[in-house]
Amino acid sequence: MQVMLDPDFARAQFPAFAEPSLDGWAFFENAGGSYACRQVIDRLTRFYRERKMQPYGAAAPSAAGGAEMDEARERLSALLGVACDELSFGPSTTQNAYVLAQAFRRFLSPGEAIVVTDQDHEANSGPWRRLAEAGIEIREWKMNPATGQLDPDDLAPLLDDTVRLVCFPHCSNVVGATNPVAEITALAHAAGAFTCVDGVSHAPHGFPDIGALGCDIYLFSAYKTYGPHQGIMTIRRALAEVLPNEAHFFNGDTLYKKFTPAGPDHAQVAACAGMVDYVEALGAHHACAAKDVAGLMHDRETMLLQPLLDWAASRNGLRLLGPREAERRAPTVALDLGRPAAPVAAALAEHGIIAGGGDFYAVRALRALGVDPDQGVLRLSFVHYTTEEEVARAIEALERVI
Repeated sequence: MQVMLDPDFARAQFPAFAEPSLDGWAFFENAGGSYACRQVIDRLTRFYRERKMQPYGAAAPSAAGGAEMDEARERLSALLGVACDELSFGPSTTQNAYVLAQAFRRFLSPGEAIVVTDQDHEANSGPWRRLAEAGIEIREWKMNPATGQLDPDDLAPLLDDTVRLVCFPHCSNVVGATNPVAEITALAHAAGAFTCVDGVSHAPHGFPDIGALGCDIYLFSAYKTYGPHQGIMTIRRALAEVLPNEAHFFNGDTLYKKFTPAGPDHAQVAACAGMVDYVEALGAHHACAAKDVAGLMHDRETMLLQPLLDWAASRNGLRLLGPREAERRAPTVALDLGRPAAPVAAALAEHGIIAGGGDFYAVRALRALGVDPDQGVLRLSFVHYTTEEEVARAIEALERVI
């Protein structure tokens, strides 16, 4: 018998759902940042209350703070299927990508190439494109302008022995389609190139097994995976060891410090262990392993998503970006209304629906799809803790305002 995710148990782990000021609101802007689970909030509160001092010192409170930071790295890396020192924290995914780009600026030689896409959020596109200033050739892997999807067959002609890095999203924050990371990575590796995957829009829907994906760099944001505002970055050792140090010179031999030039936010790093607490709590409740929780989330979200996709596909004058089949995408639904989206998002708020309207830092993607970024798209995004009733409310509100 198939195990289905228990939404009541999941929602009970999030204080936001018991917060009186949020009563009556249906939250459909999770792609901009999820609610934080109580395990993260409790750890963050404890750190600020009991351990707000330099960690790793001789005094017991200081040592306890350092131990919690180490715990977060150890448990999160185990969940993601990478070595502990291959995972590092930074202030944001955008900042992490920028630091990595500076390392590649010194690592690559003029005439060598990087492949980027026009499907990406600007965080995994702009920093790499700027390397053209250093003589690095930038090649663009383009989406199908009708479907918004990336075809691996279109990548192959871009790969030759000058390409050193292929950057692409696990899924787009406006198209929503899930890209075949393992397949793309295999193509890149066969050509002698590394891969950098932006997982920001995918990780909230089930923490990935990065080891199984095989990619060299994977980036995502803890504040979108039920945690604090940290960027999480995994870099496989074979690549991390050859890239130049971007931190203090004396930290260059420590992989998890090598690409974080600023000191970490101690409390937020420690609190990231709460994300693993949450996944393990879901696993225990459903009598499954933590690694199987991603499947529970996916099945739940797929069931919730299809009615919304069907509604969008049935509306004349409305363009749904990305696949119409829930199995092929994340529950991040962008709608081209043919008019400014922000006023429609505001109208939805009057019906208790929290959604977004704008370009969502995917300006290049919208232009490639023929959407005016100044008008933007209406985006409704949710995760496993959303309910059937909330999806029905969202569809009803959309009927009223569109």
